[in-house]
Amino acid sequence: METIGPVTRRNATGPLRRLFWSRETPRPALRARIRIYLMPLGLVALIGLGLGTGTYLAENRELDPIWVAVISAGSVLPVIITLRRPVLAWRLAFLMLFLGSLQSGLEESWPWNPVQILGFLLILGRLAVVEDAALTIWATAFSLVPAFVYAPYANAWGAAILLVAIAALGDIVSRRRRTRALLAEKEELTELERAKRAVLEERTRIAREMHDVVAHHMSMIAVRAETAPYRVGELSGPAKEELATIADAAREALTDMRRLLGVLRAEQDEAPRAPQPGFAEVEGLIATARAAGVKVAYSATGLPRPVDNSPAAVGAVDNGRRGGAGSSRLPTLGGAAAELATYRIIQEALANAARHAPGAPVSVDARNLDDRLEVTVRNPLTSLLTTSEGHGLEGMRERAELLGGTLTAAPDGDHFVVRAVLPWGENQ
Repeated sequence: METIGPVTRRNATGPLRRLFWSRETPRPALRARIRIYLMPLGLVALIGLGLGTGTYLAENRELDPIWVAVISAGSVLPVIITLRRPVLAWRLAFLMLFLGSLQSGLEESWPWNPVQILGFLLILGRLAVVEDAALTIWATAFSLVPAFVYAPYANAWGAAILLVAIAALGDIVSRRRRTRALLAEKEELTELERAKRAVLEERTRIAREMHDVVAHHMSMIAVRAETAPYRVGELSGPAKEELATIADAAREALTDMRRLLGVLRAEQDEAPRAPQPGFAEVEGLIATARAAGVKVAYSATGLPRPVDNSPAAVGAVDNGRRGGAGSSRLPTLGGAAAELATYRIIQEALANAARHAPGAPVSVDARNLDDRLEVTVRNPLTSLLTTSEGHGLEGMRERAELLGGTLTAAPDGDHFVVRAVLPWGENQ
């Protein structure tokens, strides 16, 4: 209750301060076509009206030539200013209501010349159209004062009614324009919401299909691989290890798929909370590929090594070709997105090599070159390999381009080469 009074006074006097003292923000300039064709004609017309005003003042009033020039210019200059600064134009026109009545003759119907009267009505209407109602009310109230002070016997009430009518019409136009702008903005927001809702529904549908079809089959693969030793009788040790590896790979794929389904079902583009694979997991990816029978020669320079002392990891490292800087930790320059892109590109390239060139040796070379990261995957060309690009290659290229890098996948001699270059360091 204590703040109602001050807030009300501030709301009432704020437009008054804007009308007389506050700096005005210029209105947008006219369109180029209007400036080119209408502005010159308007200036010529106003110059002619100014000269006509000077002649009128010289014939009807006993004024010095300086005052004739001041009143003549003051009658037309605010009309020009009102295009960009209507409040400033009203200030000048309001001041001219006092100066323009100097030495008015008895034979004049009004103490102001006709050009000044018409110009002031135009300025007040323009002010009402572009400004809010509170400022228009203040301007109209102050505009009535000269009419009753300088022309009390020249139908001042008629002039007052005319001023109020013009201000009211301008305010109606202003309200209609603001209403149309609000409706257009609301329609635009509605269209955006509809588009977002359509995208969300499509993502939900895709997530539902992936869950009902792909996830089901992956889960069945994992279950069958885990239960195979109990269903098919005695199996050799390597066969059991192979089935266990298949089950683990299926479980890992299910975990990644659940993470993807969570992103697809999210209403906002939320960052995943679960850790994403990065540089440190590349060697585990290589070890998994080798365990699946892919002959992978891995060389890494500047990429971090996972802290893993298990025999499988040690054997995977010993079997690969590693650069001298393989044990150094990379600073977090590229961020999680760059690490994930590197991991996924190598993962997809290995999957393509295993699918199109089964049994052929594959070489993976990853190098941190300070300003960029280069990843090269080579495998021999086989009769199964086609040059047409599928979704996997397109997805790898999109990952690289999202980070500002490039990716090429094409035959090079008797090998098929996938080469990705990602910006790194300060260029990232």
